[in-house]
Amino acid sequence: MAMDIKSKFAAIRIRHIQVLFMFLLLTIGVGMRVQFSVALVAMTDETASKNPNIPVYDWDNKSILLSSFFWGYSALQIIAAMLSRIYGSKSFLIGAMAINSMACCLIPLAAEYLGANGVMISRAVMGLSQGFFYPSVYNILAHWIPPSERAQMGSSALAGGSFGIITGMPITGFISASWAGWSYSFYFYGTLGFLWIIGYYYLGASTPATHPNISKMEQAFIENQMDMNGAELKVPWKAIVTSPAFWAIFVAYIGQTWGFQTILSELPIYMNKVMKFNMETNGLLSAAPYLTMCLIIFLSGYLADFLINKNYLMVEQARRIFSFFASFVPATALVVLSFLPEDYITLCVVMIIIAIGLQGASSAGFEINHIDLSPNFAGVLMAICNSCGEVFSNLGPLTVHFIVTDETNKAQWRIIFLAAATSYIVSCGIFLTYMRADIQPWNNVNNIVKENENDKNERYIVNKIV
Repeated sequence: MAMDIKSKFAAIRIRHIQVLFMFLLLTIGVGMRVQFSVALVAMTDETASKNPNIPVYDWDNKSILLSSFFWGYSALQIIAAMLSRIYGSKSFLIGAMAINSMACCLIPLAAEYLGANGVMISRAVMGLSQGFFYPSVYNILAHWIPPSERAQMGSSALAGGSFGIITGMPITGFISASWAGWSYSFYFYGTLGFLWIIGYYYLGASTPATHPNISKMEQAFIENQMDMNGAELKVPWKAIVTSPAFWAIFVAYIGQTWGFQTILSELPIYMNKVMKFNMETNGLLSAAPYLTMCLIIFLSGYLADFLINKNYLMVEQARRIFSFFASFVPATALVVLSFLPEDYITLCVVMIIIAIGLQGASSAGFEINHIDLSPNFAGVLMAICNSCGEVFSNLGPLTVHFIVTDETNKAQWRIIFLAAATSYIVSCGIFLTYMRADIQPWNNVNNIVKENENDKNERYIVNKIV
């Protein structure tokens, strides 16, 4: 029995530890982002906590408060991607998490002394610092994950976002409804962020070559499958902005992010005001669709790599199929949800789970397509898509602010759901038309896959050992 456990731990490699830290980074970061949508309900509802001394605020600008995170989120992503590509992602991630965690811990004080404006400033600072997260994650994945493991390992890291939602909403709902009150949910996540910094400082690295404890065999396994000298290359801006394959991903991000952020930010309010769930139930049911999404992300990654490595599907075919299921099925569920009476509780919950959960398949579709096109500039591509996508995603909560004037009005929410469904279908249709999955000429990387038999045999030997 002891030998079995030892052999299982021996199979864990340094690249797996890096993926784990990226998973935890996104779990904590996204958890901080979404817990505010649950905490905000408690911050403005005097019946939310068991403690009557918990401060409650009379704010009528909830949607603007929810969107404040994204004011800073898009600002520095492209700069962050370029800096982390040249100087390494580790130090930037540690610094960004430190600022992010401090701003999170300060929200209760900001609310008490500066009101809604103070909370907006704190959330904008959090968004500004979290703008370093995803571009740096993609840079690290591009350096650490070989093509043969790209979908499953990339999906495992990106699943942290969904897991952050799964844990963030019920944890915040539980803390907010307890005697401790909503302020401790911010202290909780701030502490998690500082603990992540300590762990990653000692166990993380930007590239395999800079990790002090990686074995020569694992380093060879990774580096033999790809040539990562991108820090020496200038970003080919003209080639990128004239690439139809890049614009396909860009449009997919805009459409998916707009719809997803609308649901992510506004779902707790919808479930509270229309479906009449209390704080604790609201948090648990709000998290259920994201549990489904997390499972879909893991399954999609492993299934995609299996189908590709067994030659059942080409990479391009896999990206198309998983992107289709991640967009068209959720869009259909949103349309159905928009016309269901609110007293059809079970069916409404099922539609919400489908609408959100199936979007997890995009992790094996367009979300990983950046690395297919350009391993050297994957972080830059992600930064462009994510920053611009988040700018457009602000329109979601702001649209709710102007359209949903009565939060209990089902007809007004229907407009929001139909708009989100339309964004999914249109953006995915454009992606399916113009996407590619081969390395583009402007990547300037040679010998991504060595075709001579000696190199194939060498990779086979390394693969069997690693």
